[in-house]
Amino acid sequence: HNARMRRFSRPRAGALILLAAALLIWTAFLQAASGGAPARVGAQADAAASSPGSAESRAVAYLAVEVPRWREAHPCYSCHNNGDGTRALLAASRLGLVEAGRFAGSIDWLRTPEQWVLNADDGGVKDLPLARIQFASALRVLVEAEPDQLPALQRAAALVIADQQADGSWPINTSATIGSPAGYGPALATAMAKQLLVAVPTPDARQALARADAWFRAAEPASVLDASAVLLGLGTANDAAAAATRTRGLTVLRQGQAPDGGWGPYTTSPSEPFDTALAVLALEPLLAQPALAGPVYDREALRTAIAQGRAYLRSSQYADGSWTETTRPSGQESYAQRISTTAWALVALLGGD
Repeated sequence: HNARMRRFSRPRAGALILLAAALLIWTAFLQAASGGAPARVGAQADAAASSPGSAESRAVAYLAVEVPRWREAHPCYSCHNNGDGTRALLAASRLGLVEAGRFAGSIDWLRTPEQWVLNADDGGVKDLPLARIQFASALRVLVEAEPDQLPALQRAAALVIADQQADGSWPINTSATIGSPAGYGPALATAMAKQLLVAVPTPDARQALARADAWFRAAEPASVLDASAVLLGLGTANDAAAAATRTRGLTVLRQGQAPDGGWGPYTTSPSEPFDTALAVLALEPLLAQPALAGPVYDREALRTAIAQGRAYLRSSQYADGSWTETTRPSGQESYAQRISTTAWALVALLGGD
């Protein structure tokens, strides 16, 4: 019997080796054709993200500790931690990567927009328009899992709309030359506010959306952050004005991607996790409608840029699951910015929200 098995297994093993080699060659060919690892979709993406050693799982583990701990150690719900951080954890929760009960305090805070003004007390962030956008953006994700929270989202949207300027923008942190993970800046603040308003079916929201749309169509993005934000704000609009502005934004991103796959704040800057995460989030929706990016990227160039951006994020992650904080200027220390940077990187790896 053993002799028969040896005679059978040798040629079969050889065939299996040849088959495996062929599969490896074919996989390498596909990756080369797409400029990197093929995009992960559907159940495969969820399975990869949920593996204990994945970048996504490490980031979730980090945020699931640090977001609740901030409230325990400080007298406020800091907007960039419990806004961006909770939004990232809610996105991970939908994929089964974390139990929502681990950050229940932050979720309860989101459900009561009327209390958000208290965030300015005793050391809390005092930029209330920014805090409202960040908290409301997290509440928007919560509503996808808890539709009964739509009335809370509508109340939050009313607070956000009240801060909109006549030109259609939200002028957050205009004293800085460029936005940051916790400071956003006008372009990103307006893009996030628009995503919120799309989810709120009220007449006031529709009017605010129209003003924001006009602002985005007139935008002249020069930085990578603003280019990414403008692309997010334009969505899939394809009228002449939107197409022209999108082409300007895409050109900045095409010129700004560094050899390591990431993006910095400007086209000549070294890569930073936050700017890279935003660029990935801005480009990925165009894969569904590549004609929108056609003048600058074709479908394969888009896939390559996104895959390289994600590869940069994975390679630059710390062992504890965080990313070094993106600060303006670069190289400063800010633990709050680190939490926010990590949240943005996680959302980009999860596919956006």
